[in-house]
Amino acid sequence: MDLIPSFSVDHTKIVPGIFTSRVDTLAEQTVTTYDVRVTRPNAEPAVDVAAMHSLEHIIATYLRNEPEWKDQIIYWGPMGCLTGFYLILKGNRAPKEIYALILNAFRSVEEYEEVPGASPVNCGNYLMHNLGMAKWHARKFADYLAANADNPEIFEYPRSERLVTEDGRSFFDS
Repeated sequence: MDLIPSFSVDHTKIVPGIFTSRVDTLAEQTVTTYDVRVTRPNAEPAVDVAAMHSLEHIIATYLRNEPEWKDQIIYWGPMGCLTGFYLILKGNRAPKEIYALILNAFRSVEEYEEVPGASPVNCGNYLMHNLGMAKWHARKFADYLAANADNPEIFEYPRSERLVTEDGRSFFDS
């Protein structure tokens, strides 16, 4: 069984940042999945569930209303490990090309007084939100992005090296 590409990223070395996770062509349309990593996996605490849920609502709202980008947005949602988000866009841009979009999206969280769509009609778990912690995580990540804008580590995945035997077997713990 093949190892999926996101599992080939060395999670002991990845830092918060914006990375290209995968590029696909679907029905003659190129789409790119970006890994927007908010915390350092296995080294920092993950974002708590309620704050992650609030960030999902707020940033999805921002992205789908951003005039220059709204028609390019396919998906924004949290990673299962709660260390970041996946953003799927039409086209294929380098992570640096979406840097300003991501920075502005996280900066925008500060402006919200309530979480959009946090009602029983609009949300499947409307009571599970934490705007205060969402603002804290968003501010921390935006400040980090701003301070590291010229650091190539925030745009390039560290890859795991996998030992492959002569007969093609891979060792995933190498």
